[in-house]
Amino acid sequence: MAAPSAEELRERLERRLGAELVVEAAGACPGSFRLLVVSASFRGRRLLERHRLVNEALGEELGRIHALEQRTLTPEQWREESGRDLQQSA
Repeated sequence: MAAPSAEELRERLERRLGAELVVEAAGACPGSFRLLVVSASFRGRRLLERHRLVNEALGEELGRIHALEQRTLTPEQWREESGRDLQQSA
């Protein structure tokens, strides 16, 4: 079974988590991804809970992914880190 595309992951995370910003970079092989997910859904949640939300949102695509690295931030954390609002990043 073929690995999902970066666009498939982006769409699923936007739809299921209301992710406001998702940046993917494929790794060395087609099934490797590095994600930065910014979502209000992460407010008040610990890191492990955030990663579980991402994994659940990816659903069946997760089984087609070889390697997944993820950073999960709230919009406020993104703004503090980057100095930019989400609208300026798109």
